[in-house]
Amino acid sequence: MKETCLIYLDNNATTKLDEKVLETMLPFLKDNYANPSSIYSFGGIAQKAVAKAREQVRDFVNAKSDKEIFFTASGSESANTAIRGVLESNKSKKHIITTKVEHPCVLNLYKNLEKQGYKVDYIGVDANGDLNLDALAKAVNDNTALVSCMWANNETGIIFPIEKVSQIIKSKNPDTKLFVDGVQAAGKIPIDVQASGIDLLAISGHKFHAPKGIGALYVKSGTLFSPLIIGGHQERGKRAGTENVPYIVAIGEAAMLAKEGLEYESTEVKRLRDKLESTILKTVFNARLNSGFANRVPNTTNIGFEYIEGELILLHLSDFGICASSGSACTSGSLEPSHVLRAMGVPFTALHGSIRFSLSRFTTEKEIDSVITVMPRIIEKLVKLSPFENELEELRRLKG
Repeated sequence: MKETCLIYLDNNATTKLDEKVLETMLPFLKDNYANPSSIYSFGGIAQKAVAKAREQVRDFVNAKSDKEIFFTASGSESANTAIRGVLESNKSKKHIITTKVEHPCVLNLYKNLEKQGYKVDYIGVDANGDLNLDALAKAVNDNTALVSCMWANNETGIIFPIEKVSQIIKSKNPDTKLFVDGVQAAGKIPIDVQASGIDLLAISGHKFHAPKGIGALYVKSGTLFSPLIIGGHQERGKRAGTENVPYIVAIGEAAMLAKEGLEYESTEVKRLRDKLESTILKTVFNARLNSGFANRVPNTTNIGFEYIEGELILLHLSDFGICASSGSACTSGSLEPSHVLRAMGVPFTALHGSIRFSLSRFTTEKEIDSVITVMPRIIEKLVKLSPFENELEELRRLKG
């Protein structure tokens, strides 16, 4: 491998820990190590830090009360807690709804619930990745306990109209609860749980520059849900286990910084993303934008390179110190093409050659310029090795 600087463009998989977040954590990893449930003043330091972080997360998602925020260990735990918790509290209703493009932590849970007797409707998307709202409206009925819908897709960055989704659900059945996977939206676009009509929302700290191992769950006041982890009184009896104070402090600080940085995300990060995307589409003859004209979070692009294997592209990018992805980090190692791109009807010629580039506020112009420079060279090298040389040459001719 060449001795090059690391260019990290896989921020939808995980993000760099912000130095300011690390500095906030350190006192609670070293000196202020007391259990926040302790009644002595030493424990009170940790207790106050947890309370502050809860306020910061509440402000981040615009919840009405600190009591609506619960800390977990991950986005997946938050999702499982929300979905299982709502269904456990409403056992009489056996109909649930989700989309075909959800994260594996939701889709695999729904498949498991089908085995337990639940009827599941999976709502599709169009070629641009936009959700079929008419199908959603038809699917909701009097027996629908829960609808699960992501806010932003982890592979394409496509944003779903959560407020419209909520309005459709509540107009058909006011008792149906809406759980939103907000993991990929948090820190990239504004989140307002009150204005959006959400009942439950999951976020994960390591997607917006906190460490791995900390998540949060918003639960609207009055929403009944049963705990996933049973034990002590922590998190008001809804999530047992001694609070992970350093990481809770971290997600609070990261949430505050992320909210402050939303304008930068929507301007500078988007500008760099658009520069990367548009230049690749202009300079690489077999490149196609998989997200079409859908509304997306500002940091993500998913580009298909027809008749080329995505794994080979990633390996060649890695030789230049460039980190990208072929899809969800939770499905890496699978030989199956992306379920998200298949649901969108992406042509078979591009399915296995699709690459996700996801930026962050730490991405620089120099890094983007480096990727723009090497991508055409990598693709031209792989074109010569492709068994579809004739098809590629015809594609080159058609695109001029």
